[in-house]
Amino acid sequence: MTFFIGHKKEARRSYGFDEVAIVPGTVTMNPEEVDISLKIGPHKFKLPFLASAMDGAVSPKLAVAFNKCGGLAVLNLDGIYTRYENYEEVLNDVVSAPLEKSTEIIQKIYKEPIKEKLIAQRIKEMKQGSSVSAVSCIPNNAERYLKIAQEAGANVFVIQATILTVKHIAKKYKPIDLPKIVKKAKIPLILGNCVSYDAALELMDTGCSGILVGIGPGSACTTRGVLGIGVPQVTATIDCAQARDYYYKQTGRYVNIITDGGMNTSGDICKAFASGADAIMLGSAFARAKEAPGKGYHWGMAMPHQNLPRGTRIHVGTTGSIKEILLGPATVDDGTMNIGAALRTCMGNVGAGTIKEFQLTKMIIAPDIKSEGKILQKTQKVGMGK
Repeated sequence: MTFFIGHKKEARRSYGFDEVAIVPGTVTMNPEEVDISLKIGPHKFKLPFLASAMDGAVSPKLAVAFNKCGGLAVLNLDGIYTRYENYEEVLNDVVSAPLEKSTEIIQKIYKEPIKEKLIAQRIKEMKQGSSVSAVSCIPNNAERYLKIAQEAGANVFVIQATILTVKHIAKKYKPIDLPKIVKKAKIPLILGNCVSYDAALELMDTGCSGILVGIGPGSACTTRGVLGIGVPQVTATIDCAQARDYYYKQTGRYVNIITDGGMNTSGDICKAFASGADAIMLGSAFARAKEAPGKGYHWGMAMPHQNLPRGTRIHVGTTGSIKEILLGPATVDDGTMNIGAALRTCMGNVGAGTIKEFQLTKMIIAPDIKSEGKILQKTQKVGMGK
């Protein structure tokens, strides 16, 4: 539904996670018997969870631990790990920086040139302890880094920008040819980010294996404040999922929709899947792991920008191991741990045996769903009132 917000200016109503709820069905099933697996190209994962390619969330060590639990963590090839041999020292500088100086210090750290030899080195580190490895870079570096990554043994490659489109206009430089890069790739490519039906459809036409959905919803991202752009994640996911379904009917090729960011709890994660996601990507949730490189902190991927930072360093704390966050047992009551069991339980409660069935679940507009009857939790700042 659209509304006029001024003379001949229409605006469409969009929805985020806090404004909707999942409606239980007439059938329930054993949560232990539902299938939440994910397939990306030839690779199958027990969990449909990806860890975001943020330096404070994913290091080679965390990527290995994450993969062993059944998910896929993505390492940032434009970050600290490919700029510094001894990245632990640099991470300590970021974490210990005074709040008022954090942006300046991070910008300075990221001025160090990327060393291409470290790309292969980091991938080999992940491959030694893990069977599947994934890496990410910005579009300008994609063609060159993809070649290095493939030769080093990477299994999945992500090309990621604040907004990625197939058609890009520029006179000062040559825009990258996404269809050409995807066609030459020997491993599955995931492209992002986008939030609309048309943009998603054009990205799918390149031959990629997945699309990242989300502009500005991340907890460390300030894009929506700095640029004023974005679409709430429920609506964005539904629109892109509709493009996926149309594309599949037309071509017979299935492209994964991966909701990227904006999910604070396992309840939000469940809503993303009910909106049509095949997988989700998170940063904050996994930055809380004991194995996370940011030691309870993380910062947005666009924060180091020299002229227009679009991120901030945030403190998320440390709650447990990556295994506890993914598979439990949970030691907190706020939906930030054992997200795998939460997803299974939600699917069981609506009678969905697979992610595809779960995507058909009914949803309602319910902006008061998280506050209804929760006055004591709010006043005592426990559970859903934190």
